[in-house]
Amino acid sequence: MLRQRVLSSIVFIPILIAAIWFGSPWFTILVGIAALLGLIEFFRIADQLRLQSLTVVSFFWTIFFIIGAQFSTYLEDQDLSILPLALALSAIFVSIFIMIISRSLQRYNLILWSWSLIGIFYMGFLLGHWIQLMNEFGRDWVLLALFSTFAVDTTAYFVGRAWGKRKMAPSISPGKTWEGAIGGFIGGIAASLLLSLLPEIDITYWKVVVLGGLISIFAQLGDLTESKLKRTAGVKEAGSIIPGHGGILDRLDSIVFVGVVVYYWAYICS
Repeated sequence: MLRQRVLSSIVFIPILIAAIWFGSPWFTILVGIAALLGLIEFFRIADQLRLQSLTVVSFFWTIFFIIGAQFSTYLEDQDLSILPLALALSAIFVSIFIMIISRSLQRYNLILWSWSLIGIFYMGFLLGHWIQLMNEFGRDWVLLALFSTFAVDTTAYFVGRAWGKRKMAPSISPGKTWEGAIGGFIGGIAASLLLSLLPEIDITYWKVVVLGGLISIFAQLGDLTESKLKRTAGVKEAGSIIPGHGGILDRLDSIVFVGVVVYYWAYICS
C-alpha cells in the first residue's frame, strides 16, 4: 500500500505543481475536474445509503461555483465569495423554474434536495476557495496550504504507525490515534513555518503558527468527516482512481476545509 501511495504521488504531484505554477486557468481547470470527480464519488456513497440525488443539476451548480470563484477576482469590489454564491443561487432558481415548467418537481423530496445541496456545497463552494486563494493571494499561499496539509497527513500516518496506542475515534476511523493526531498537528505547524519563507507570504511568525495549527485541525476534521460518511455507507474507499489512496474524494477530504480556512486567514492578514 505504501509503495502504491509513493508511486501515485510521483505521478500526480508534478501535475499538481505544474497547475499551481502556471496558475489561472490551469489551476481552476484542475480544481474543477477534481470537484466533479469528487461529486461523482459522493453520489456513489449516497447510492450505498439508498439516497437519491439530483446528479445533473448538482453538476450544473458545482460548475457555477467553480466559474464564480474564477471570475470573482476580476470584480473591483471583491466581497468574499459573493459572486460564486450569487451564481449558484441563480442556478438553483433557474433549475427549480425549469422543473416546475416540466411538471417534474413533485418527484423530488426534501431528502433528495438536501443530499444534493450537501454535495454541491462540499465540492463546489468549499473547493472554490482554493481558486480564490490562488487568484487573490498567489501561488505561494496555495503551496503553503496544500503542502502543509500533506505534512499533516504524512506525519499523522507515520507517528500513528510508530507510536499510536490511544484510539481517537474508533467508531469512525479505527486506525486514527491521538498520538498520530498530535504528530500531524506538529507536522502541520512545522511545514507552515518552513513554507512561510516563500516570497509572497508576508505575515508574522505567530500568525503562521496559528495558521499551521488551524490547518492541522481542519485537515484532520475533514478526514474524519469523510471517514464517517464512508463508515455510514459501509464502504472502505470512495473510489479507486488513485492507486494506494483510493478515490479523488479520499484525497480531497483533508484539503476541502483547509482552503476555506487559509483563504480567510490570508484575507484577515492582508
